[in-house]
Amino acid sequence: MFGIADYGAFVVAIIIFLAIPGPGNLALITSTSKGGLLGGMAATLGVIAGDQVLMWMAVAGVAALLSAYPTAFNLVQWMGAAYLAWLGFKMLLAKPGDKPVLNIQPRQYFKQAMMITLLNPKAIVFYMAFFPLFVDPVKQQGLLTYAVMAATIALLTFLYGLTAVLISHYMASRIRSNPNISSYLQKLAGVFLLGFGIKLALGK
Repeated sequence: MFGIADYGAFVVAIIIFLAIPGPGNLALITSTSKGGLLGGMAATLGVIAGDQVLMWMAVAGVAALLSAYPTAFNLVQWMGAAYLAWLGFKMLLAKPGDKPVLNIQPRQYFKQAMMITLLNPKAIVFYMAFFPLFVDPVKQQGLLTYAVMAATIALLTFLYGLTAVLISHYMASRIRSNPNISSYLQKLAGVFLLGFGIKLALGK
């Protein structure tokens, strides 16, 4: 379909990619808890913008460059793994009342969510290594193929972000009324981030 190798698998891969706990999800939750629905949706658009930048960078040849220089790619992986592990470790050690690990400022939800996405090693690894696997080298139709992939990613991210924002908005008042729940969720997110960082470092 449009030069995409197994479009169905591509859609499933994007959904799984979105659902993996990481800085992007935390940015959506934090923005919603601070800015309500508008803050959460602004952050969602920021994540979409960051994803589009990374995807078109891959199209422009960054992925091929990293493939030609494995050391550079390994460095990106290790830096990303270290970042995730550090973020998760800070969350595990955080105490009630501490400054948020992801300190997103009001009225900057779009900008900060986009920057978090651009620096998110999960996103970098996906677009630079995994994303090109879905391009059929024989049937690909140039910009049309990439445009369809970009539109699919944007639509799925919007729907996922909308769902996450609505759930976060519904739960926000309950979480604020019980500090223990907030602390537990932060430590749980820390465990996921630390585990994913270790998994990424091991290349598994």
